[in-house]
Amino acid sequence: QVQLVQSGGGLVQAGGSLRLPCAPSGRTFSRYTITWFRQAPGKEREFVAALRWFGGSTYYADSVKGRFAISRDTAKNTLYLQMNSLKPEDTAVYYCAAGQPRGVGVPDEYDYWGQGTQVTVSS
Repeated sequence: QVQLVQSGGGLVQAGGSLRLPCAPSGRTFSRYTITWFRQAPGKEREFVAALRWFGGSTYYADSVKGRFAISRDTAKNTLYLQMNSLKPEDTAVYYCAAGQPRGVGVPDEYDYWGQGTQVTVSS
C-alpha cells in the first residue's frame, strides 16, 4: 500500500509562485506514473501534469504549459509541482496520484492519491 503525503499550497497573489511536494510513504515511486490533478469547486477533477518515474517523461495540460513544471528528486523520492505565473483560475485543490495508467489524464486509472492541498490565487 502506498500513501502519498502532500504539503505546500496556500494563498498567493496572481503572478506569484508556489511549489507542491508529493512523497510516498511505504514504497518508492520507481514503477509509477505520478500525476497532479486539480479540482475547483463545482468542477470535475482535471489533469495538470504527469511524470513517468522510469525515464522521466513529462506531460502537461495546455492550460499550464510554460507556467508549471513537474520534477523529481530521486534521492528524496519526492515529486514536485513548481507553479509560476499563477492565475486566479488556477485556484483549486491539488492532488497527486500514483499508478500505472495507459495514458496519463484519467483519474480512474490511478491507484493511490494524496490528501489534497488547497491553492488559492487572489486577483
